[in-house]
Amino acid sequence: MFERVIKELEALQRNKISITVGTDSDGYLDRECPNEDCLFQFKVHKDDWLNIFRDEQVFCPMCRHEANSHSWWTQDQRANAQRQAHKYVHGILGKAFEQGASDFNAKQPRDSFLSIRMSYKGSTRQHYLVPIPASEEMALKIQCQNCQSRYSVVGSAFFCPSCGHNSAEETFENSVRKIEAKIKNLSVIKKAVEEISKDEAETTCRSLIESSLNECVVAFQRFCEVTYLNKRPNEKLKFNAFQNLEIGAEYWKELLLETYSDWLTKSQMTELNELFQKRHLLSHTEGIVDNKYIQKSGDNSYKVGQRLVIKEKDVLHLTSLITMIVTFLREKLNANP
Repeated sequence: MFERVIKELEALQRNKISITVGTDSDGYLDRECPNEDCLFQFKVHKDDWLNIFRDEQVFCPMCRHEANSHSWWTQDQRANAQRQAHKYVHGILGKAFEQGASDFNAKQPRDSFLSIRMSYKGSTRQHYLVPIPASEEMALKIQCQNCQSRYSVVGSAFFCPSCGHNSAEETFENSVRKIEAKIKNLSVIKKAVEEISKDEAETTCRSLIESSLNECVVAFQRFCEVTYLNKRPNEKLKFNAFQNLEIGAEYWKELLLETYSDWLTKSQMTELNELFQKRHLLSHTEGIVDNKYIQKSGDNSYKVGQRLVIKEKDVLHLTSLITMIVTFLREKLNANP
C-alpha cells in the first residue's frame, strides 16, 4: 500500500539534499565562528575558499578558534537549510502518501458490501530548493599578506581565516580605526547613557577618552615590537620597550640609523612625549600630577596634585602622530628587507 512512500524514503537515504549557498555581489560567502563564546561573523571570497583555504583547518578572524571547513556555517544558513529541507521532504512524502492512497482506492472492489477508502489531507506541494542568500557586503575588506586570501569583516579582525596569520600592520590599523570610531561617536554614546543617568553618561565618556589614550600606546607598542622582532628575532627586548619613547627610539636608531625625531618635527615630538607621559600618569597614578610628570613632559600647565584633563582632540592627535611614525617605519623597513 505504501510502496511509493518506502521507495521515496529509500531514495532520500541514498541521496543527499544539496542546497547552494549564495555569495554577495562581491563574491563573498558568509561564515561564522563555531565557538559559542565568540560567534563572530565574517565573509571569505568564494574563489579563495575553494582554492586557498584548507579543509582541515580554518581560523576565526577575531578569536583564532580552529575548526575544519565544515564548521563555519552561520546560524541563519543552518536555519534556512533546515526549513528548506523540511519543506522539500514534506512535499515528496506528501505526494507519495497521496499516490499511495489513490493506489489503495483504485484496488477496492466497486460492488462490495463494505467499501473502504483512504485519503491524505496533508500538503503535496512540491518545494524547489533555492540558494541561501548572502547577507549584505561588509565594509572592511582585507587580503592576507601571508597567503593572499581575501576576507571581509565589520569592525576589526586580527587573524587570517585561511592561515591564521596575525598581521602587525592590520592589527595596528584595526586598533586605530576602533579608537577613532569610539571617540567620534562619543556624543551618540553620551546621549544614549543620559537617558539613564547624566552622571553615568559623564563618567562613561571620560573613561572612554582616557582608556583610548592607553589603547593608542598599546597599539603602537604591539606594532613596533612585532615588526622589530621580525627583523631581529633572536634579540631580547626590554619589557614594553616601545611604550617608552626614549628606549624605543634607541632600538630603531640602532636598526635603521633613523628614529622618531628624524620623522617628526620638534613640536610634534614634544606633543608625542607629552601624550605618552599623560598615558603613563593615567595608568600609574590615576592621572594625579606629580613632579616626575612635569619634569618628563615639560607640561607646566599643571601643578602637583592636580588631575589631568584629557580631551577627545588629545586622543585623535595621538592616533595621528603614531600613525605617522608607523607609516615611516613601514617605508624604512620595506626599503631595508
